[in-house]
Amino acid sequence: MRFRDSIGATALAAALLMTIVGAAAADDAKYPDLKGQWRRATNAGLLAGGAGGLRWDDSKPPNPNSLSLGQEPPLTPEYQVIYQANLADMAKGGQGIDPTYSCVSPGMPRVMIAYSPLEFVVTPETTYIMFERDHDHYRRVYTDGRDYPANMALEPRFLGYSIGKWLDENGDGRYDVLEVETRGLKGPRVYDATGIPLHADNETVIKERIYLDKANPDRLNDEITTIDHALTRPWTVLRAFNREHDPMWPEFVCAEDNHHVMVGHETYFRSVDGTLMPTRKDQPPPPLRGFDQPAK
Repeated sequence: MRFRDSIGATALAAALLMTIVGAAAADDAKYPDLKGQWRRATNAGLLAGGAGGLRWDDSKPPNPNSLSLGQEPPLTPEYQVIYQANLADMAKGGQGIDPTYSCVSPGMPRVMIAYSPLEFVVTPETTYIMFERDHDHYRRVYTDGRDYPANMALEPRFLGYSIGKWLDENGDGRYDVLEVETRGLKGPRVYDATGIPLHADNETVIKERIYLDKANPDRLNDEITTIDHALTRPWTVLRAFNREHDPMWPEFVCAEDNHHVMVGHETYFRSVDGTLMPTRKDQPPPPLRGFDQPAK
């Protein structure tokens, strides 16, 4: 009798497992295939004039002779002045207002430039966007139907708090677009290596539409609209990524070979022999307060 009960229990467990697996497979069929490694689709290269690196809006060609290096961000007059002062400092060898030289997170929306490869892991409750950078790790996009707290009592974070919704826009029974809204951000943050600023109040709202290209399933598009008090209007750019099916995953540790040293409000550079070097012409030496001063 016990033997028969054991067989029955085993059969029931197997049936339940098959049901769960079948339900999971059915759920998988609802979502787009985002497996693999995703790399940014364009390489902006370095800009002339001292401010280099990847640009936020790849559709705008670099122009070192323009006031915004070709980016044309719709900044308010106040924040245009901040941006220009930042560029002037970079042209002299300074860091401007870009905080990432100290290995702080680039934050949203800048992480979606995809400095290093991305990986998307889709579950019904959460979509994870994973980064190969030591200070970001991953974004959580909650798709379980939750809303933001009524009083927005969120702990501010560089990557913010993202809530998403899957849409079936062509009516074929399969999701094809992930709409995401991100709030609850903290700073300082800039859009890219040129130092385009976001507002200091950190009330930024970022909206995304993430979808596979209809003509090429190995291309992923992310339409990103930033709503920020430093802008005169919402600013929309298209970031795109290409899929690598058999990837090698690199390891990137920002702090491992970071030679920038900040003393007070000045940033210096540590040379290969360990000597503290200036980063711009006529930079004052660091203060030696606390050290014994040489006798005259």
